[in-house]
Amino acid sequence: MGFETLLFWVSALIFISIISSKVLDRFAVPVLLVFLGIGILAGSEGVGKIYFDNAVFAKSLGTVALIFIIFSGGLDTDWKETKPIVVPGIILSTFGVLITAVVTGFFAVYILKFSILEGMLLGSIVSSTDAAAVFTTLRSKNISLKKPLKPLLEFESGSNDPMAVFLTVSVISLITVQGTKFISLVPNFIIDMGMGLAVGYVMSKVSLFLIKRLNLEYEGLYPVIMISLVLLTYTIAGFLKGNGFLAVYVAGLMLGRVEFQNKRVIKKFHDGIAWLMQIVMFVTLGLLVFPSQVFPYIWKGLLITVLLMFVARPAGVLISLLPFKMNFSKKIMISWVGLRGSVPIILATFPLTAGIEQANIIFNIVFFVVAISVFVQGTSIPVFSKLLGLDAPMKKKINYPIQFEKAEGMDAELTDVPVPYESPAVGKTIAELSVPKKLLIVLISRHGQFIVPSGSTEIEAADILLVLANDKDILALQKIISVIKA
Repeated sequence: MGFETLLFWVSALIFISIISSKVLDRFAVPVLLVFLGIGILAGSEGVGKIYFDNAVFAKSLGTVALIFIIFSGGLDTDWKETKPIVVPGIILSTFGVLITAVVTGFFAVYILKFSILEGMLLGSIVSSTDAAAVFTTLRSKNISLKKPLKPLLEFESGSNDPMAVFLTVSVISLITVQGTKFISLVPNFIIDMGMGLAVGYVMSKVSLFLIKRLNLEYEGLYPVIMISLVLLTYTIAGFLKGNGFLAVYVAGLMLGRVEFQNKRVIKKFHDGIAWLMQIVMFVTLGLLVFPSQVFPYIWKGLLITVLLMFVARPAGVLISLLPFKMNFSKKIMISWVGLRGSVPIILATFPLTAGIEQANIIFNIVFFVVAISVFVQGTSIPVFSKLLGLDAPMKKKINYPIQFEKAEGMDAELTDVPVPYESPAVGKTIAELSVPKKLLIVLISRHGQFIVPSGSTEIEAADILLVLANDKDILALQKIISVIKA
C-alpha cells in the first residue's frame, strides 16, 4: 500500500466515523460501537478488505491513545463536584474493580473451561468501565443523572483503568514468568499506585510552573508543550515502576483544579486529541477483529456478558459502597452504568503479545462482551434512569459568541441566570433591577439570539442572562438571582 493510499484510507475512515456517529447519535447508538463497526466493515472480512492482524502495533497505538484520553478526562473533571465523592470513587475504582475481576474470572473458569489464572486474566481485562459511551448516550437524549451519580461515575471510570491495567499485567506475569508468586503482587500494587500518584502530582506542579514561566510567543505552542509533558509524565512513571495511566490522570486532575495561562486553549486542544485518539483506536481495534473468529463464542460470550452485568459488576458496586450512605436505587444505577469500553479491548491485546495460549479466545470474548455491554446498557440508560427516578433534565448548553478565561488571581466566572416566566423581573429594565456594582450582565440569550444589554434593556420571560460575577462576592450573585426569581 502506497503512502498516498494509506493517507486516503486513514482520512476516509476518520471522516466516515465522525459522520456516522453524528447520524446514529439520534438513535442513541454509543459512538464506541460506531467506530468499532467502521473498523470491522473496513477490515479483511468487511467491504473494505483491509487486512490487519498486528496486535503489537494495536497495543502500542492503544496505549498512546489511552494516555491522552485519560489525561483529557482528568483535565475536564469538575473538582468542585468530584471532591465530595473522592473516597467512594477510589474504593469503587480499586476494590470494586478487584471484586468484578474475581467474580467474572470464576465464571470464565466454569464456562470456558479456563485455568484459574486464565479466568482471572479475562476477569481483569473486562473489570474497568468506560464513561464516554455512557454520557454520550445521555447527552443524545438530553438526560442527566441526579447527584452524586454523574461525578461519581465520571471519577470512577477515569480512575479505574490503572487498576485494570495492573491486574492484567500482574496475572500475565503469574502465567508467563516462572517463580512469580501471588503474594508479590501486594508490594507491587503499593509501588505501582503510590509511584503513579506521586509522579502525577509532581508533574502537575512542574507543568504548571513551566506554563506560567515560559511566556511562549505563540499561543499554539502551549498545547504542543503539554503533549510532551503528558508523555513525559507517563514515561517517568514507567521508569520509576509506577502506573503511568494513573500518573497522567492525576496530572490532568490537578491541572484541572487551578487556573493558568491558556488553559482554555489547552483543554479544547486535548479534547480534540482525545476524540481523535478514540476514533483511531476504535477503528484500528475493529480492523483487528475477525468476525468469523468471534461467532463460535457467541453463546459463551453472551453468558459471560450477562453474568458480568447482573452479578459481577453489581457485586463490586454493592460491596464497595457498603460503608457509605446511599440508597439502593442509586447503587443499582451505578451498577448498570458499568459499560465496558476501550480499555478492555486494548488490554485484550496484551495476552496476544505475551503469547498466552488462550489469547485469541480471550480477545474474541472480550470484543463480544464490550459490544453487547455497550449496546444493551448504553441504549437502555435513559429508560433505566427514569424507571429508578434518577434522571434529571440536562442543562441546555448555550454557545455564546464570546470567550472568557479565568486568569491567575482572578476570582470571577461567567454564570447563566435564567429568568422564569413568573418572575417579577419580567418587563423591568436592567437599571430597575438594582444590579450590584460588582456584577456585570454581559449578554442576554433570547430566542436563540444574543443581545448586548444596557441599563434600558427590558427583561423578558425565558431570557438567560450571562452574568460575570466575583466568586468571593457570592452574596451579590445570590441577590441578583433572588431578584429575578423572587
